[in-house]
Amino acid sequence: MRKTALILGAVAALLVAIGGIWFASGWWSSAVIEEETAFIVPSGSTLTSVAKRMEEEGVIGSADAFLLRAKILGGSDPIQAGEFLLPAGASQAQLLGMFQSGDVIRRFVTIPEGMPSILVWERLMAQDHLTGDIPVPQEGSILPDTYDFERGEDRADVLARMQAAMQNYLAEAWPKRKDDIAVDNIRDALILASIVEKETGVARERRMVAGLYSNRLKDGMLLQADPTIIYPITKGKPLGRRIRQSEIAAVNDYNTYSMVGLPKGPITNPGRESIAAVLDPEATEARYMVADGTGGHAFAETLAEHNANVEKWFALRRERGEM
Repeated sequence: MRKTALILGAVAALLVAIGGIWFASGWWSSAVIEEETAFIVPSGSTLTSVAKRMEEEGVIGSADAFLLRAKILGGSDPIQAGEFLLPAGASQAQLLGMFQSGDVIRRFVTIPEGMPSILVWERLMAQDHLTGDIPVPQEGSILPDTYDFERGEDRADVLARMQAAMQNYLAEAWPKRKDDIAVDNIRDALILASIVEKETGVARERRMVAGLYSNRLKDGMLLQADPTIIYPITKGKPLGRRIRQSEIAAVNDYNTYSMVGLPKGPITNPGRESIAAVLDPEATEARYMVADGTGGHAFAETLAEHNANVEKWFALRRERGEM
């Protein structure tokens, strides 16, 4: 009798051990996912609702088994909302770990230096993975950079991060400004930086262009920046043609050919380097510039030197068949 009891006890222990091994192996062994699968956990989801959806979508075999194993073998941290990329062959333990850590898919949107707000708006509205509507943001309020976002995130939240980045950068950069710069407040620095941004695509010229326009501003000269003619016409989009004489003569709050001083607001979203150039411009006597045919500019201190540079530019354009 005792021997039988011992045998039965041993068998029972063996069955418990086998059951424990099976139970644990189901938690740490590979799941039924055969290929990478995108899986969305909506905001406010519970582990129970997520388990049921995983079962329905074939990610796991049994929601009840997953929940039981999670309760006994998994961590107690709450799950996070977002879009997750579940790897092929992931174990149930891995799946829970991903949901708890918030290891979501990050998507990116890039705002290049000098992109006007109307184009920023178009870019954000074209992102199918974002939700909600936004107005065209205030010009100059966005710091050009690459920003990440999650699927289903509100466009207003992404825009708020872009605008906070600009405010933070300006607050950091303004105290580092050089003495005797041409502007005496952050707002004017941003406006002047937007002109510098649009006037040159050559990084090495930024401080020189900033120095030139700073000189003009201090002297009370017309800035005569072509992009300020275009902005009130297109809100910063390309004009697609040559500027007309009537547009050069137009009187408005932006055209620096018909007004002394800065436009009433930025004409684009300037990047860090253009802002930094305005706060630390090149020490130069230059007050004139014209394209040199290489993508950059020829700078001059006097009108006579400038006129000679203009003639060279016109000769080059005639040689190219552009005039």
